[in-house]
Formats: sequence, structure tokens, C-alpha cells
Amino acid sequence: MERAILLADVDAFYASVHQALDPGLKGRPVVVAGDPAARRGVVLAASYEAKGRGVKTGMPVREARRLCPDGVFLKPQHHLYLHFSTRILGIMRDFTPLVEPFSIDEAFLDVTGCRNLFGPPEEIALALKRRIRREVGVTCSVGIGPNKLLAKMAAGLRKPDGLTVLRHEDVPARLWPLPVRELFGVGPRYEEHLRRLGIRTIGDLASFPVRVLKMRFGVYGELLWRCANGVDESPVDPRSLDRCKSAGHQITLPRDYRRHGEIRVVILELADQVAARVRAGGYAGRTVVLSLKDAGFRYLSRLKTLPAPTDLAADIYRAAASLLERHWPEGWPVRMVGVALAGLVARPPVQATLFGERERLEAAERACDHIRERFGARAVFRASSLTGAGVLYAR
Repeated sequence: MERAILLADVDAFYASVHQALDPGLKGRPVVVAGDPAARRGVVLAASYEAKGRGVKTGMPVREARRLCPDGVFLKPQHHLYLHFSTRILGIMRDFTPLVEPFSIDEAFLDVTGCRNLFGPPEEIALALKRRIRREVGVTCSVGIGPNKLLAKMAAGLRKPDGLTVLRHEDVPARLWPLPVRELFGVGPRYEEHLRRLGIRTIGDLASFPVRVLKMRFGVYGELLWRCANGVDESPVDPRSLDRCKSAGHQITLPRDYRRHGEIRVVILELADQVAARVRAGGYAGRTVVLSLKDAGFRYLSRLKTLPAPTDLAADIYRAAASLLERHWPEGWPVRMVGVALAGLVARPPVQATLFGERERLEAAERACDHIRERFGARAVFRASSLTGAGVLYAR
């Protein structure tokens, strides 16, 4: 039996969440951006009404206001997006246990064995879309295919609120004429490399000698060739995140942060999130990674290995803050901050300390986990998040 894979992608997710919570925003151009009141920062998401005016993700707020002067500009509220994502995943799991989150606003579903329960894949997709719209208040575009790749490509062919089926036999007519950049896995850098080889469409890539691609790009060259031909055997793995080798969070700042003191506030917020995620999975890690990007998209990533595995935000913060002091000059603007903990292993037994300081710290962090789980992400957070530098819990 041929597999039936769905990829459900929520339309304009961040903006749609705000429209769902405030019916007065329905049909209006909504732009989620950093510090819209100060006219600084970049666009994180835009409703389709705003996209129709030319607003794009990554665009400076000032440019977005010029294109869409009557738009509703809102600050991001990441705890709301996480809450909506969790609700949507719960609905998906009512149809099949084989649900693999792909990002905060999209997930794969393997419904191959669900036909006798819910009907053919198209009916399952329609039922899923109806429930998400009715119970969560947002729309999603669904792609259906015999594998994850074609389901992903199908979901992008018709938006918003689309439903598209893409079979193996459809690949030559529907995918090959598209620019190679439209193929999943091809970014700007690979697009330029492929263009130098005369490859401009997905069809060009599909017919290119795979031997040459392997010589030029290694195993990734063969992977791209297989994708261009619609080939993908990877399973929908509901436990893919359980075996992760790292956990991280990053955020685009509402404005340029120039002082290390401000950047450390964001690092502490991110360290809290990373540590909580690692603890929830029963992991600990030794390698702390700090990623920084300035407004010109110059990127820096540095790592530090700890003496022993940890799942504490305090340890992650100290290591990341030391990397900041060592590798990023004071006064140089920062627009994106990322913190990750890599080299994850099952949490090992911890040696007790002489005066119990580490035990008290661990108890405090775990208590915060329980409070947030019961009362929400904003129920407890550090006082530094209330300063002007705080991002994740800013009201």
C-alpha cells in the first residue's frame, strides 16, 4: 500500500494567532514585528492582507509601514504561539499517533493506516482543516503525498487555506518547471552553486548527472537530485525530537542591542527556555553554543564545553555570557541571539555538593518548570525580563 503523508502548515501563523484572539483583526493587515511603536526591528510575520501590500518577513518595520500605513503592527508574544501550536498538535494526534512536528506551525502526519477509520487522505485532510479552524480559529494549508518531501512541496503550491495532492506521476508537470530555489532544501547559497552549473529549474536538477553532483557537493548533491525526482523514504517519526542531539532557541530582537548588559538579559531568557526543554526530555549536555547576528546579517557562532553535563539554566547562561564577552565587541549591534545546548545525553546521576548550593538551584529551576506547566509560560520569570531589554515575556 502506498503511503499517505500529510503536511499541515498553518497560514501566516503568528499573525493568525492574533486574529484568532481578536476578531476585530479579521480581514485586516496584521504585521508582527519587533518594537513596532518605535518603528524599529524587522517583520516576523504578516497576514495575507499585509502580504498583499508587499510586506515580507525580514523586512524592516519602517519599510513595512510605508507599504502598509493602515496595518496593525503588534509585538510578538511567543508564549501564545507555543500554546496554539500545542493545541493544533493535539488535534492532529486525534487522527493518527504518527505526527512529527516540523516547526512551530507545521507537522507531518502519516495517515496510511487510518483509511478505515476516517476515509481517504483527502477526507482526512478536510476534517483536519475543519477542526483546526473551528477549535483554534486559524486556517492551514495541507499537502498530501506518498512521502514527506512531496507532501511538503504540495502544501506550498496553494496558500492560504489550500489542499493539494501531489503524486509521483505529477512531479514532471508540477514541480520540474519551478525555479530550483523552490525545491525544499535549496537555499540561496546552493541556488547560486547550482546556477553556476546551468541548473535553474527543478527539472534541470532532476536530469543533471548525479555523479557530477556527488563530486561537487558530496552526499548532499545526491540528496538534492533525489528530492528533485520526488524520492524520499524517510518515515514520519513522532519521537524524532526525543532523540535530539541538541536543544536551542533563538530570537530576533526588536531593535539593535549594543550593550552586553542588554544582550545578557536575552541570553538568560533563552537559557531558561533551553534548560526547561532539556529537563523535560530527561537530558543533560556539555556544549553551550552562542549564536549572534547583526543587522547586516553577519553571523557568529561560538561554543564552550563544560566540565560535566548540565541541565541548569545557570550553567548555560554563564557559559554563553562568557562567549559573548570573549567574541563580541561591546557596542557592536546585535539583532539576533541564539542559545543552544549540544551533546545531549540521558541525564546522569549528579554528585552532591558539600553545601548543597547546586541542589537548591536545581530545586528552584524544577519548581519553576512545574509552575509554568500548570499556569503557563508567563506565570513565573526573572525580574530582568521586566527591564527594557527583556524580549520573551515583554507585555
